[in-house]
Amino acid sequence: MERYILTIDSGTSNTRAVLWDLDRHVVDMEKSGVGVRCTAADGHNGRLKEAVRGCLEELLRRNAASWEQVERVMASGMITADVGLVEVPHVTAPAGLEELSASLAPVLVPDVCPLPIHFIPGVKNRVSGVSLETFEAMDIMRGEEVEACALIDRLGVRGEAVLVLPGSHTKFVSVGADGRIAGCLTTITGELLASIMHDTIIADSVKRTFVEADTYRREMVLRGYRAAREVGLSRACFSGRILNQFAVKDHTLIANFILGAALQNDLYALRHSTAIACGPDARVIVAGKSPFREAFADLMEREGCWRSVRSYEPEGGAPLSALGAYLLAEASLAKEAEKKGK
Repeated sequence: MERYILTIDSGTSNTRAVLWDLDRHVVDMEKSGVGVRCTAADGHNGRLKEAVRGCLEELLRRNAASWEQVERVMASGMITADVGLVEVPHVTAPAGLEELSASLAPVLVPDVCPLPIHFIPGVKNRVSGVSLETFEAMDIMRGEEVEACALIDRLGVRGEAVLVLPGSHTKFVSVGADGRIAGCLTTITGELLASIMHDTIIADSVKRTFVEADTYRREMVLRGYRAAREVGLSRACFSGRILNQFAVKDHTLIANFILGAALQNDLYALRHSTAIACGPDARVIVAGKSPFREAFADLMEREGCWRSVRSYEPEGGAPLSALGAYLLAEASLAKEAEKKGK
């Protein structure tokens, strides 16, 4: 009888579940447009529970599988926050598969599924006492820790490295020489870009559109980056409007300019923040979706501040978050088997 592992990843806007066999092969995936934002809006997590249950049951139904065939159910992301299903405290860095698997929180949520769900904790920076003097060194993540574990495993990351995970929030995750997560740094650049492109005077210059993979223009991204480095983000953004009125009529080129300006803020934070160490010996690995992935890689290569910069483009199949959760399921099952064998 086939055996399976189920992984769940819930973010702000979506929930995704993946059915795996025990050889790291994706059998099937299911997605719902419900995330923890619904919990915040409703004041309860009823819709989130329904979405998770629906995804899991649909995967089993579609593949003629039963709960008796499921070895482990894993959950990561904002589903482990106070607006998720079960709040799980962060693990303090440094943390890798061993620390995270030891801190899993198996909880039975009977109105979601009949098996315990193993909730994966997020990771927080090691800061003793957050105060007005030390707050900038503190950072937290929920969900990116499993993406980091997947990248570390897939690419065999060892030695000082920084993983770049762009999105609504950009996460820079530092990896120590031992291959464990050493800390993270977060910016809200994705949200800032959304506001700039839709809710400011710049919206008309970019026609309220973001840069897409097929409209990415490296030279304009670099120009926006240089402008923000010289005069700051706010002035650089208005310069995009000036360019559109007097020199560059193509709104997609202006959108590229604004993208570069916004990302300059991120790289400034990476070089100056006390949240993580990212020295010249660090290798940089940029993941995430296009065009953010290309933009970060191009800008960081251009800066030349790190040992190497490479892009990681998924080969298809499950997202990194699901693979990381699967790796933690493997690790926890191996620990259980070891205990039983003693």
